[in-house]
Amino acid sequence: MSELDLVVSVSDHDTLDAVASQARRAEALGFARVSAGETTGRDMITTFAVIGERTDRIGLSTDVLSPYGRAPTVLAQTALTMHEATGGRFRLGVGTSSPAIAERWHGGSFDRPLRRLRETIDIVRAVYSGGSVEYEGDVYQLDGLSYDRPTPEEPPPIDVAALGPTAVELAGRFADGWVPQLFTPDGLRERMDDLRRGTELGDREPSALRVAPLVRCFASEDRDRARETARSMVAFLIGAYGPFYGQSVAQQGYGDVVNAIRAAGEDRDTETMATALPDGLLDKLAAAGTPEEVRERIERFGAIDGVDAVRVGFVRGMDQDDKEATMNALEPLL
Repeated sequence: MSELDLVVSVSDHDTLDAVASQARRAEALGFARVSAGETTGRDMITTFAVIGERTDRIGLSTDVLSPYGRAPTVLAQTALTMHEATGGRFRLGVGTSSPAIAERWHGGSFDRPLRRLRETIDIVRAVYSGGSVEYEGDVYQLDGLSYDRPTPEEPPPIDVAALGPTAVELAGRFADGWVPQLFTPDGLRERMDDLRRGTELGDREPSALRVAPLVRCFASEDRDRARETARSMVAFLIGAYGPFYGQSVAQQGYGDVVNAIRAAGEDRDTETMATALPDGLLDKLAAAGTPEEVRERIERFGAIDGVDAVRVGFVRGMDQDDKEATMNALEPLL
């Protein structure tokens, strides 16, 4: 069985103490890493600095930091500082994020996202290498300043969150890991071909990348509640959370479902959005139901060739008892 990571729902916690407590619980259970996404809530670097100080062994990842919100040099400084603060437990997760976050929150223009991501990785690696950083790109130009601290022999790995074939190929060619989300097992296997093509273009071995798909989970003896809560969350991601998740699911062969969910979303009809997501697709995209069912679906993802870890994410509407029960349900796989 592959490793299991845990995605902490930071916004569900009233205090940073509570966030750190859940990370400590994940460490005690045996999860390999904890991660969290950043949108318009808490800053994830400060949050994970707190988590790093209050844990001992568990790895720490960001899912994801956007170059629209932080300059590539700042991302490199951040990663190197987190590497130092956590004793080498940090992985830098980056991605293009979404038009809404880039434009409506960071005040930028969502232009050339993949080129921007590629140049960001180049610049972070240049900072990692030490010495003068000179870069002449289409998006970024830097002229000769240097990181003024010693750099480690093994700097923090760079993970890329990506969905489409070109972006995944980019991850395979330039990054150290890939974090996909909302893939069916068959869809993930197909997209792994793009990742392998990227590693070939970069003259790298596929095994050099850590592949950790994020799967939304809710394990409960109240099977119906778990499934309906997860169905609502997955339908929202497909139909209302930016354009990319829906596009990806459609490309996996479910265009009619995506169209139905999006049509209901235009009317803000969340109940119909959820109803439009059939059981069969829910079970391919998420792990919701009894503890036994959730373990079986997580094992299915973990058994895919090339997958190194399954990143366990919660769903909106779970309380802390639900999350604890889900973590406990997965303990036999840890």
